[in-house]
Amino acid sequence: MSFLHIENLTKTYTVHDTSFVGVDNISLTINKGEFLSIVGHSGSGKTTLISIIGGILKPTTGRVLLEGTDICTLDDNRLSEYRVNRIGFMFQFASLLPILTAKENVLLPGIFNPGKNMPDEKAAVDLLEMVGIGEKADSYPSQLSGGQQRRVAIARALLNKPDIILADEPTGDLDEETEAEIMNLFEKINQKHGVTIILITHNLNLAGKAQKKLRMSKGRLVDI
Repeated sequence: MSFLHIENLTKTYTVHDTSFVGVDNISLTINKGEFLSIVGHSGSGKTTLISIIGGILKPTTGRVLLEGTDICTLDDNRLSEYRVNRIGFMFQFASLLPILTAKENVLLPGIFNPGKNMPDEKAAVDLLEMVGIGEKADSYPSQLSGGQQRRVAIARALLNKPDIILADEPTGDLDEETEAEIMNLFEKINQKHGVTIILITHNLNLAGKAQKKLRMSKGRLVDI
């Protein structure tokens, strides 16, 4: 049984009586612990694809099988559990709550995970130390650089020990040096902790950091 298998996935949108295809009949198998990058221009369907994988969007047709379970058939409660327990999300902006400290921001996903013991502050600090900013645990976002805020977001994505991290343009607003630091951190998380990573980017150099690289164009995946 494959770890993550995407089968004949299509997502069609209708806007003002006009239909267009965001994801066009994609099939893909991703192995456990794989680091995959998907590169493509804005509007190529990259974000739509990982939103379906992450259980945020429902496909029009097709299946997403995680260890044999089709997440597209889950009811709302089980889909919420899937998002909380199996997926770590990272987006283009860190999206930290300004009134919370770094460690409090890291702890946020635990609030939505009532089925497990709530992680404590030590767990949050340990994660911040792992991403290299343990000394910033009590700092507020306004006191952190852009790269430090991104590290908090990575720690937050790891709080519930997800199987998969979905990273959508996670370095889009960073300078080259900080971008390289964040990519090195992704490689470390993938290699040392075995977390499967799907990285969405428009940057071919960043895509090259992954073990497997694909390009998306007009809703379809092709090899680079």
